Amino acid sequence: MKLIVQIPCLNEESTLPATIADIPRQIDGIDSVELLVIDDGSTDRTVEVARENGVEHIVRLTNNKGLAAGFQAGLDACLKLGADVVVNTDADNQYRGSDIAKLVAPILAGEADMVVGNRNVAEIAHFSPQKKRLQHLGSWVVRRLSGTEIVDTTSGFRAYNREAALGLLVVDNFTYTLESLIQAGKQLVAVEGVQIETNPQTRESRLFDSTGTYVRRNALSIVRIYARYEPLRAFATAGLVVAILALADWMPFLLDWILNGDSTGHIQSLILGAVLFIAAVQLVALGVIGDLLAGQRVMTQRVFERVRRVELALDVPPSHYEHSREP
Repeated sequence: MKLIVQIPCLNEESTLPATIADIPRQIDGIDSVELLVIDDGSTDRTVEVARENGVEHIVRLTNNKGLAAGFQAGLDACLKLGADVVVNTDADNQYRGSDIAKLVAPILAGEADMVVGNRNVAEIAHFSPQKKRLQHLGSWVVRRLSGTEIVDTTSGFRAYNREAALGLLVVDNFTYTLESLIQAGKQLVAVEGVQIETNPQTRESRLFDSTGTYVRRNALSIVRIYARYEPLRAFATAGLVVAILALADWMPFLLDWILNGDSTGHIQSLILGAVLFIAAVQLVALGVIGDLLAGQRVMTQRVFERVRRVELALDVPPSHYEHSREP
């Protein structure tokens, strides 16, 4: 049983040594533990520091492609390097390495295909109230979409068995956490959450320069993911709201016509109601089209999984891969 711990990095030379040192190299039920660093276009000594601290594998992207792309590249490399279990952790040493054993335990016991660490977001001191509220809202939305019971859906501390990793395809260009969990739920992957601890904050987030940016980008991600995975429900609900507004605009005319027999007034209300009704029909039509496209997305994802299996059977090497012993 081979476990590879992947660590996405962007200019992490100062925090990476502590992160690596915290990761256990012996875990009950695991024959070997290896480390893989995903260098997402760093301009400092991240790669050199990784080599100096005993990392076995490096995926070195040519430029900064973002967290989601780095995660996907690392996952692909882990599978091609023969990982039976993949753990994703952060390079800022946010998560405790000692909790990796707790994270992989449900997978080793055959009780889960994917495990997410719950950080108890409400108790994290350096998280602002706005960030905590948005994470609570986002987790609620993701639970509804995915059909899972994961409490901390934005946690990047996760474990995947080989089958779960093979079927994972992230297309969001910002973050992988929400979308990968929804995909797992839609594919009926067995997902569990485990309680974990976090280390004190070592630096500010590199993904966001302010709480406002975090709120804006995550709110947009939630809306996009909801529209992508439940388009008919999302657009039909919006269409229903607009149709109700159209009816409300028509009510003065209808009441005057029914009660007084006067059908000559309220031209402005009739025009506005007609415009809103047309918009409602268009929203429902978008929902139907989106639902058809969602079916195509599922088919594309299945094709991608088959291509991945073919590449593994043919021993296709990982992209952007460097062994740590290379100069």
